[in-house]
Amino acid sequence: MSSTKGKLEFFFDCSSPWTYLAFKEIENLSSRLNLELVWRPILVGGIFNTINPSVYESRSNPVKPKATYSQKDLNDWSSIRGITVNWPDVFPVNSVKAMRGVFFALDKNEVSKYVESVFYSYWTNNLDISLDEVIAEIVEGIGWNSEEFISFINLDSTKNALKLNTEELALRGGFGSPTMFVNEDNMFFGNDRLNLIDELLNQ
Repeated sequence: MSSTKGKLEFFFDCSSPWTYLAFKEIENLSSRLNLELVWRPILVGGIFNTINPSVYESRSNPVKPKATYSQKDLNDWSSIRGITVNWPDVFPVNSVKAMRGVFFALDKNEVSKYVESVFYSYWTNNLDISLDEVIAEIVEGIGWNSEEFISFINLDSTKNALKLNTEELALRGGFGSPTMFVNEDNMFFGNDRLNLIDELLNQ
């Protein structure tokens, strides 16, 4: 197999529907561009609290035409990506346990399978991924031991890894999820920037 041309870092939180859309294409994109895909789980609430608190204001006082268009945009992209997005009853959700679990999945070399299941459970099946029993069901469905998983995500080292990723994204200029970096310093934000990455790197 030929060596890669560099790396594509994917900073993400499963609590975002736009991140679900990007997730469905990110592996194909990295493969097409011959870039090493680096999974970087974060807690997007930590980013909003420190960098982008305006998100909370826009949720509390949405601009109706913009909100209507945003829903249309989400529906259009969902159709393109071949997924169903049902707005969950619990939103925003505390995704910290689910996102710590990505590090467990990294150790198992099964990140895509785990993240897909988390996204599907929350954004399609309307399950509250903050609950231990929901996380356990996801984990057991993959074939992992849920007790081992729960123990892992409660380790200080796991908690710190998620915290460090979140802090790093803020320091590198990120303000939300998904955020992508190509070869360290070329930042892109949002599902709709994947096409831009593709075009720029194919010039």
